[in-house]
Amino acid sequence: GSIMKFFRESILLLSIYFAGEIISKLLNLPIPGNIIGMILLFVLLTSNIIKVEKVENLANFFLDHLAFFFIPASVGLMTSFVSLKGSIFKIILLCILTTIIVIGITGITVQFICNKTSIKEKDKNKLNKKGA
Repeated sequence: GSIMKFFRESILLLSIYFAGEIISKLLNLPIPGNIIGMILLFVLLTSNIIKVEKVENLANFFLDHLAFFFIPASVGLMTSFVSLKGSIFKIILLCILTTIIVIGITGITVQFICNKTSIKEKDKNKLNKKGA
């Protein structure tokens, strides 16, 4: 049961990933295939072509073990630390600035979504009161 569902979800996500890779190669796009695959997955999920339940288990597994996927990048940074030493201040400044930008944009997005949903709730409440 559970292993088969995990397997089906893996096949689905891998298929979307490969579709992104194929689109990237065929159209000679400067965007990597894995990014196109993520965009495809986003479009499929938001248009309800694929239900969230179809990828939920595998997505939760990846999120639970996210730190594990940063190990190769961290090791790569360690091996090239000598060449990065000269620009360490620029790198730290860049990390701080991009973190501030990401937090800011995330906050604005969350506020926008909260305002949209509260407006919808108010509209529903008005309609319910009129109908009563």
